Amino acid sequence: MIKTIAIAVAVLLVVAVAIILIVASTRPDTFRVKRTATIKAPPERIFPLIDRFEAWKSWSPYEKLDPAMKREQSGPATGVGAVYAWEGNSKAGKGRMEILESAPSSKIVIKLDFLKPFEAHNTAEFILVPAGDSTTVTWAMYGPQIFIGKVMGLFFDMDNMIGKDFAAGLSNLKAIAER
Repeated sequence: MIKTIAIAVAVLLVVAVAIILIVASTRPDTFRVKRTATIKAPPERIFPLIDRFEAWKSWSPYEKLDPAMKREQSGPATGVGAVYAWEGNSKAGKGRMEILESAPSSKIVIKLDFLKPFEAHNTAEFILVPAGDSTTVTWAMYGPQIFIGKVMGLFFDMDNMIGKDFAAGLSNLKAIAER
Protein backbone atom coordinates (compact mmCIF):
# COMPACT_ATOMS: atom_id res chain seq x y z
CA MET A 1 0.00 0.00 0.00
CA ILE A 2 2.75 2.48 0.97
CA LYS A 3 4.68 1.54 -2.18
CA THR A 4 1.59 2.24 -4.31
CA ILE A 5 1.09 5.66 -2.66
CA ALA A 6 4.77 6.53 -3.17
CA ILE A 7 4.55 5.60 -6.86
CA ALA A 8 1.35 7.65 -7.27
CA VAL A 9 2.98 10.68 -5.60
CA ALA A 10 6.07 10.32 -7.81
CA VAL A 11 3.91 10.11 -10.95
CA LEU A 12 1.94 13.18 -9.87
CA LEU A 13 5.18 15.12 -9.28
CA VAL A 14 6.53 14.14 -12.70
CA VAL A 15 3.25 15.15 -14.36
CA ALA A 16 3.18 18.48 -12.45
CA VAL A 17 6.77 19.29 -13.47
CA ALA A 18 6.02 18.33 -17.08
CA ILE A 19 2.95 20.61 -17.12
CA ILE A 20 4.99 23.52 -15.68
CA LEU A 21 7.70 23.03 -18.31
CA ILE A 22 5.18 22.77 -21.16
CA VAL A 23 3.28 25.88 -20.04
CA ALA A 24 6.56 27.81 -19.58
CA SER A 25 7.66 26.87 -23.09
CA THR A 26 4.58 28.65 -24.50
CA ARG A 27 5.50 31.99 -22.88
CA PRO A 28 6.96 34.83 -25.02
CA ASP A 29 10.63 34.71 -25.98
CA THR A 30 11.13 38.37 -25.03
CA PHE A 31 10.09 40.59 -22.15
CA ARG A 32 9.63 44.32 -21.61
CA VAL A 33 9.16 46.19 -18.35
CA LYS A 34 8.59 49.93 -18.27
CA ARG A 35 7.48 52.65 -15.93
CA THR A 36 6.84 56.33 -16.60
CA ALA A 37 6.90 59.41 -14.40
CA THR A 38 6.25 63.09 -14.97
CA ILE A 39 8.96 65.28 -13.53
CA LYS A 40 8.48 69.01 -13.11
CA ALA A 41 11.85 69.91 -14.61
CA PRO A 42 13.24 70.41 -18.10
CA PRO A 43 14.90 67.44 -19.83
CA GLU A 44 18.24 69.29 -19.66
CA ARG A 45 18.17 69.00 -15.84
CA ILE A 46 17.18 65.31 -15.80
CA PHE A 47 19.35 63.97 -18.63
CA PRO A 48 22.75 64.38 -16.86
CA LEU A 49 21.45 62.39 -13.88
CA ILE A 50 20.98 59.40 -16.19
CA ASP A 51 23.78 59.95 -18.72
CA ARG A 52 26.46 60.05 -15.98
CA PHE A 53 26.70 56.73 -14.13
CA GLU A 54 28.32 58.49 -11.16
CA ALA A 55 25.00 60.33 -10.63
CA TRP A 56 23.06 57.04 -10.35
CA LYS A 57 24.25 56.72 -6.74
CA SER A 58 21.85 59.54 -5.86
CA TRP A 59 18.69 58.00 -7.34
CA SER A 60 18.99 54.36 -8.43
CA PRO A 61 17.33 51.90 -6.02
CA TYR A 62 19.91 49.30 -7.03
CA GLU A 63 22.72 51.36 -5.53
CA LYS A 64 21.30 50.74 -2.06
CA LEU A 65 21.22 46.93 -2.30
CA ASP A 66 24.77 46.58 -0.98
CA PRO A 67 26.55 49.46 0.80
CA ALA A 68 29.88 47.64 0.28
CA MET A 69 29.31 47.10 -3.45
CA LYS A 70 32.44 47.39 -5.60
CA ARG A 71 31.97 49.81 -8.49
CA GLU A 72 34.19 50.50 -11.46
CA GLN A 73 33.72 53.11 -14.15
CA SER A 74 35.63 53.28 -17.40
CA GLY A 75 35.48 55.07 -20.70
CA PRO A 76 34.14 58.61 -20.88
CA ALA A 77 32.31 60.03 -17.85
CA THR A 78 29.12 60.51 -19.88
CA GLY A 79 27.55 59.44 -23.12
CA VAL A 80 28.37 56.70 -25.59
CA GLY A 81 31.08 54.37 -24.31
CA ALA A 82 30.62 55.17 -20.62
CA VAL A 83 30.86 51.91 -18.67
CA TYR A 84 29.78 51.03 -15.15
CA ALA A 85 30.52 47.63 -13.63
CA TRP A 86 29.48 46.42 -10.19
CA GLU A 87 29.94 43.45 -7.92
CA GLY A 88 28.06 43.10 -4.68
CA ASN A 89 26.23 40.78 -2.35
CA SER A 90 23.60 38.27 -3.48
CA LYS A 91 20.99 41.05 -3.82
CA ALA A 92 23.18 43.32 -5.97
CA GLY A 93 24.86 40.58 -7.96
CA LYS A 94 27.47 41.33 -10.57
CA GLY A 95 27.11 43.05 -13.91
CA ARG A 96 28.05 45.74 -16.36
CA MET A 97 26.31 48.62 -18.15
CA GLU A 98 27.52 50.50 -21.21
CA ILE A 99 25.86 53.48 -22.84
CA LEU A 100 25.28 52.64 -26.50
CA GLU A 101 23.23 55.69 -27.48
CA SER A 102 23.01 59.12 -25.91
CA ALA A 103 20.82 61.71 -27.61
CA PRO A 104 21.12 64.86 -25.45
CA SER A 105 18.07 65.52 -23.32
CA SER A 106 15.92 62.91 -25.08
CA LYS A 107 17.18 59.31 -25.08
CA ILE A 108 19.75 57.00 -23.50
CA VAL A 109 20.16 53.34 -24.47
CA ILE A 110 22.23 51.07 -22.25
CA LYS A 111 23.57 47.58 -22.84
CA LEU A 112 22.88 45.81 -19.54
CA ASP A 113 24.73 42.59 -18.78
CA PHE A 114 23.96 40.68 -15.60
CA LEU A 115 26.57 38.09 -14.69
CA LYS A 116 25.44 36.99 -11.20
CA PRO A 117 23.25 35.65 -9.66
CA PHE A 118 22.19 34.64 -13.19
CA GLU A 119 23.42 35.63 -16.61
CA ALA A 120 21.20 37.84 -18.74
CA HIS A 121 21.85 40.34 -21.51
CA ASN A 122 19.24 43.08 -21.82
CA THR A 123 18.75 46.64 -22.94
CA ALA A 124 17.74 49.52 -20.69
CA GLU A 125 16.27 52.64 -22.24
CA PHE A 126 15.39 56.06 -20.92
CA ILE A 127 13.16 58.32 -23.01
CA LEU A 128 12.65 61.97 -22.00
CA VAL A 129 9.79 63.88 -23.61
CA PRO A 130 9.20 67.55 -22.74
CA ALA A 131 5.62 68.42 -21.79
CA GLY A 132 5.21 72.11 -20.94
CA ASP A 133 7.15 72.82 -17.74
CA SER A 134 7.57 69.09 -17.10
CA THR A 135 9.25 66.07 -18.67
CA THR A 136 7.80 62.61 -19.10
CA VAL A 137 10.53 60.07 -18.33
CA THR A 138 10.12 56.43 -19.32
CA TRP A 139 12.50 53.79 -17.96
CA ALA A 140 12.28 50.49 -19.82
CA MET A 141 14.19 47.23 -19.87
CA TYR A 142 13.75 44.58 -22.52
CA GLY A 143 15.49 41.54 -23.87
CA PRO A 144 15.30 37.83 -24.46
CA GLN A 145 13.32 35.77 -21.98
CA ILE A 146 15.50 32.78 -21.12
CA PHE A 147 13.73 29.54 -20.24
CA ILE A 148 14.34 29.82 -16.49
CA GLY A 149 12.78 33.29 -16.67
CA LYS A 150 9.72 31.79 -18.34
CA VAL A 151 9.42 29.23 -15.56
CA MET A 152 9.93 31.85 -12.83
CA GLY A 153 7.32 34.03 -14.51
CA LEU A 154 4.71 31.37 -13.77
CA PHE A 155 5.22 31.91 -10.04
CA PHE A 156 6.43 35.52 -9.75
CA ASP A 157 5.17 38.65 -11.49
CA MET A 158 8.48 39.88 -12.93
CA ASP A 159 6.87 43.04 -14.31
CA ASN A 160 5.69 43.95 -10.84
CA MET A 161 8.99 43.06 -9.16
CA ILE A 162 11.21 45.02 -11.56
CA GLY A 163 8.55 47.67 -12.12
CA LYS A 164 8.52 48.54 -8.40
CA ASP A 165 12.25 49.24 -8.59
CA PHE A 166 11.80 51.38 -11.71
CA ALA A 167 8.97 53.32 -10.06
CA ALA A 168 11.13 53.91 -6.96
CA GLY A 169 14.06 55.03 -9.10
CA LEU A 170 11.89 57.43 -11.08
CA SER A 171 10.47 58.80 -7.83
CA ASN A 172 14.02 59.39 -6.53
CA LEU A 173 15.00 60.97 -9.85
CA LYS A 174 11.95 63.25 -9.62
CA ALA A 175 12.83 64.36 -6.07
CA ILE A 176 16.37 65.29 -7.13
CA ALA A 177 15.46 66.98 -10.42
CA GLU A 178 12.65 69.04 -8.87
CA ARG A 179 14.84 70.56 -6.15
